[in-house]
Amino acid sequence: MNINTNVTAIQAHQTLLNNSAYNVANVNTDGFIPIQTTLNDTGNSVAASSEKATDNGSTKSQTDLAKELPEQMIAEDGVAVNVTAIRTQDEMLGTLLDLKA
Repeated sequence: MNINTNVTAIQAHQTLLNNSAYNVANVNTDGFIPIQTTLNDTGNSVAASSEKATDNGSTKSQTDLAKELPEQMIAEDGVAVNVTAIRTQDEMLGTLLDLKA
């Protein structure tokens, strides 16, 4: 496994978390249309794509906290999993280098 793959996945989850935090911060902003972020499998990694949500014509904020909070948990868990994978790769490489020395 390549560490770059994990770093790319962490960046995608960070994008999801940033956009979700932006949406939550604007929950009381009248007429606010949230940003939707989708995580896509690119074969060997994860990529984030973002776009404004569909406007439903409401004069109130269209941020749905019931959607945003679970997305933040998904992003947090995604980062944690990839950090664990990087640590494991680092430990394995360290062990391999110890064997050669």
